[in-house]
Amino acid sequence: MKKFMLFLGLFFAFVTAGSLAAGEEAAPRIGLTKITDGVYSYIDEKNPVPARNFGANAGIVIGRDGIVVVDTLISSKEAQRFISDIKAVSDKPIKYVVNTHAHLDHSLGNADFIRLGAVVISHIYCKKNAETAAPTILQKAKKYGLTDEMLQGTKVAEASLTFTDKMEIDLGDRKIELLYAGPSHTDGSILVYVPDTGVLFAGDILFTNFHPNMMDADVKSWISVLDYISTTDAVAIIPGHGPLSTKKDIQEMKQYLMTCEKIGTELSAQGKDANYIAAEILKAVPRRQFFEMFVAGNVSAKYLSH
Repeated sequence: MKKFMLFLGLFFAFVTAGSLAAGEEAAPRIGLTKITDGVYSYIDEKNPVPARNFGANAGIVIGRDGIVVVDTLISSKEAQRFISDIKAVSDKPIKYVVNTHAHLDHSLGNADFIRLGAVVISHIYCKKNAETAAPTILQKAKKYGLTDEMLQGTKVAEASLTFTDKMEIDLGDRKIELLYAGPSHTDGSILVYVPDTGVLFAGDILFTNFHPNMMDADVKSWISVLDYISTTDAVAIIPGHGPLSTKKDIQEMKQYLMTCEKIGTELSAQGKDANYIAAEILKAVPRRQFFEMFVAGNVSAKYLSH
């Protein structure tokens, strides 16, 4: 409970700061960006406030037989915007949705895609996490700054199809690999790889230009998962938050987590508080533009909670 209340307080601070940027709220949206033939994504949101999914990315892979959607954004309204953007680039049926993990900014649009006939797929632990969160997730969304208007029509829906290690989706002329490399951002976070293009959807296993949310993370295993990504043939990586990325960003994410582990472990053992440790981490890591408010909460959750 203490961990949750600290996280909530940080979100209140973020939401308040974001709501002051009323002019920015009216700025044009970034639509789906073409990454390569048949692969599109939202990327690089510059105003990551609640109404804009906290900057979460989501995308699609188009094959001969239909479309796979990767993550569904934060609400029914955002899912409907996403569906309209999909229809603008393809009239093929949306056959599958893949949830990279269960956090609300990536999965609260699921029900809108299910109504179109899509089957939602996730890792088995992601489904368990979603089921645990389901009774209170909409109430928590409001505490994180989403209004009743933003959430209008939003229904909670989890995956109906799960896997443990690896799963393949065949779209006729294109195969998509769903890969579980171990616990990372959450215990059910997965990678979505399109081998014929070298495009990898990393979900929140990668944050680029954003400080990561480490509240539910297994940090040591996360570092190993990043090492695994470095061994793949991926050439274009879509992070959970931030711009189109490469393996250089994977290495920078790994270094960030290793720095947090070193400083967090050493200074917590010396009895330093969360704000002091967070300040030292921020001095030691390269600047990231967004979500600095997560750092003190990450410290409390990972290094001061025992």
